Amino acid sequence: MKAYWIAHVEVLNPDQYVGYTQRAPAAFALYGGRLLARGGRSEAMEGRETPQRSVVIEFDSFDQAVACYHSKEYQQACQFRQGAAAVEIVIVEGCVP
Repeated sequence: MKAYWIAHVEVLNPDQYVGYTQRAPAAFALYGGRLLARGGRSEAMEGRETPQRSVVIEFDSFDQAVACYHSKEYQQACQFRQGAAAVEIVIVEGCVP
């Protein structure tokens, strides 16, 4: 069953954040991740304010999504994000159609 990373991001230091955006996609690809949404227009309909940036990444399974997050490749990319962005990430399993 598919799974999805849902991330809300506020970029605080764009110059430093580039180091993350240059490295993270390679980690996603290693685990079969496919970017479905990255940035673009968004509007909060309920709850908190609209995040500066929303990202949705699809994986073939929940286990792959979690493994990608914990992988050394992704964690190395995250080092470039430290202090450059405030991030919330949730991994959610899809539902059967």
